[in-house]
Amino acid sequence: MVNLKKYNVVLKHFVLFLTFILSVSCAQQKYYVTKIEGKEIGITDKNNEVAAIEDFIKPYREHINKDLNTVLAYAPKTLDKSGQWQTTIGNLMADVTLQKGNFVFNSRQKKNIDICLLNHGGIRSIIPKGNVTARTAFEVMPFENTAIVVALKSEQIIEMANHIISEKKPHPLSGMTFTIDKNSTAKNIVIQGKALENDKTYYVVTSDYLSNGGDKMDFFKKGIASYDLDYKLRNILIDYFKEVDTIPEITDVRITKE
Repeated sequence: MVNLKKYNVVLKHFVLFLTFILSVSCAQQKYYVTKIEGKEIGITDKNNEVAAIEDFIKPYREHINKDLNTVLAYAPKTLDKSGQWQTTIGNLMADVTLQKGNFVFNSRQKKNIDICLLNHGGIRSIIPKGNVTARTAFEVMPFENTAIVVALKSEQIIEMANHIISEKKPHPLSGMTFTIDKNSTAKNIVIQGKALENDKTYYVVTSDYLSNGGDKMDFFKKGIASYDLDYKLRNILIDYFKEVDTIPEITDVRITKE
């Protein structure tokens, strides 16, 4: 007679064994990239393919060039980045950003921007003497940076001034003046014609890049509030060009040294 008890035990172990084998064999395998190969595929002119691409792009290129080459204003003198503590193009950029940024900020927040600070390296070209176009603005400001207003306390304004001194770069500055003393420290800080006040909040317009501490401007990260104007710095410049006939050369002194 067959021992059913032993048979059931054997059958049970056999089923478990099959289940284990199936689970292992069906487990998802992991694959790893061990080698990547590539090759350059040149554009040939078989069947006039290049000509067809050119014909497709041509109307778009002509439309863009027409917009970029439209004369918006005139510059009697070349504005460039040369200068120890300030530059003619930097003065213009800072003044225009403060002016046009303030229009947006005031309409939304019912407050005024006090200062504009940009970075010297962000200006990538000159405004040459002669006709000024939208292309000029793209060359000066090729990046997609937008204007951000950051609320800073007086302590951060002092940090800002001392940062400019330590960097020894003519960062575009507007709405604020100060003197560099013999110890290379900022003093006589004046904002919108008034001496710096302790514990006061000042509104500084800058780029989104700098507002996040770019170019080592960490004082912006200490801001108590920030406001995105949704206004590209390049578009600020283009809008300004459209409004004026002649681009001025701005040479008023903003930073002095003892």
